[in-house]
Order: sequence, then C-alpha cells, then structure tokens
Amino acid sequence: MKLLRTVRGREGIGDSRIYIIIAVFILAVVIITFILSSNTLTSAYVPDMILDNGWSENLEERDSGSTFFGLEKWSSITYDNDNERYPAFLSVISKKSLILMNEEELSELALSTIENAIQENMIIDYNSLNSGERVTNNSHQTNFFIYDCIDNSSNSSELIKIIGEVWNCGNSGSSIICIGFAQITDNEHNNTEINTLYWNKIIRDSEGTFGFGDLQNNDGIIFNIICH
Repeated sequence: MKLLRTVRGREGIGDSRIYIIIAVFILAVVIITFILSSNTLTSAYVPDMILDNGWSENLEERDSGSTFFGLEKWSSITYDNDNERYPAFLSVISKKSLILMNEEELSELALSTIENAIQENMIIDYNSLNSGERVTNNSHQTNFFIYDCIDNSSNSSELIKIIGEVWNCGNSGSSIICIGFAQITDNEHNNTEINTLYWNKIIRDSEGTFGFGDLQNNDGIIFNIICH
C-alpha cells in the first residue's frame, strides 16, 4: 500500500507539471497574439490634395515588410515629380516596434540611409549642413537636416538638395523618417537657371522655417504628412 501511494503521488506531481507547462504555453500564446494584434502599423502618407505641379505617388516604389516575427514592421511610400531635367522625390518611411527609437537615433538612421543611397559619383557637402526643429501641420515636432550634394555622374555637375526629417507619432506609436532629394540645376542642357520649384514644395511650411516667399506656404509635402 505504501508503494502504491508513492507511485500515485509521483503520478500526481507529473500531472501537475504537465498542467503547468500547458498553462504557461497557452499564456505565452495569448501574450504573443495580443502583442502582434496591437502592433498594427499605420503607414504615413501625403494627402492627394497636396500633390500638385507634377507630383504623384510612385506605386512601383511602394514597399513594406516585417522582422522579428512581426514585432517590428515598416512601410515605405515614395512620391516624385514628372520633370526629367529637375528630378525630385520624397520617401516616407514608417516604422513600428515594441520600443520607439529616439529622435537622435532616427536622424542617424535617416543619414545612413541617405549615405547608402548616394552613388559613387555623388558627393555630399557636409559643410552645408542646416539642421533644426519645426512643427508639422498635425502638431508633431520634428528634427531635420539639410545638405547640398554634387552629382558628377553626367557630363556636367549638378546640384542636389537633400533633406532628412524624422519624428515619433505618439498617436500611432510609429516612427516617421522622410528622405527627400531634389536636383535644382540643369547644367547638362546648358541651362544656367536654378530651379527650386520642386525643392521648395518638399520643405516649405506655413511658418517659413526655411525662408519666406516661395518657402512659406501651408502646402509643403513633408509639412502635411498624415501619420495617424
């Protein structure tokens, strides 16, 4: 009888361990499911009403993905103009993870992304740096940096303006990274005119952060990005 009780006792302990393992597994599944369901990414975008003067979304460049079993998600939407002599584009990247990156980390990520995109014959003038903060139309405070870049890939050098601008959107829990390029010269066709029409459209805002006149208007592309 004593041996039988001991065996039954061991069986009871074994059963309890199995129940505990099953309960822990179910709890883990519930937690992971909750995290994944609450980690929905809202992609930041530019409203159609803001896109004018040849600007439109480049649907072929739209992209998205996830890493770490869906715990980190990202999307990218690119807008460009239809002017071959003064090409310009803006990529709006949305990222969401369990822990938001701070603004300094976002700025470093934006700069590294720009540097990786620069071709062999393109040279960034780091001495031309203009950096600061501003507030977008939906009240997000951003960090920005602007550089000049010389493109020597053609028979003549062209001047390109580059902007990186970042912020965290508390409402959507997402980080937003904007990267814009605009060529403002056309030396290849012996045109001495500097054309900042498309560059101004990318950066301007209602406060005139970057200057007044054509640089002060509430129809700037980055200024009007919707992220929540």
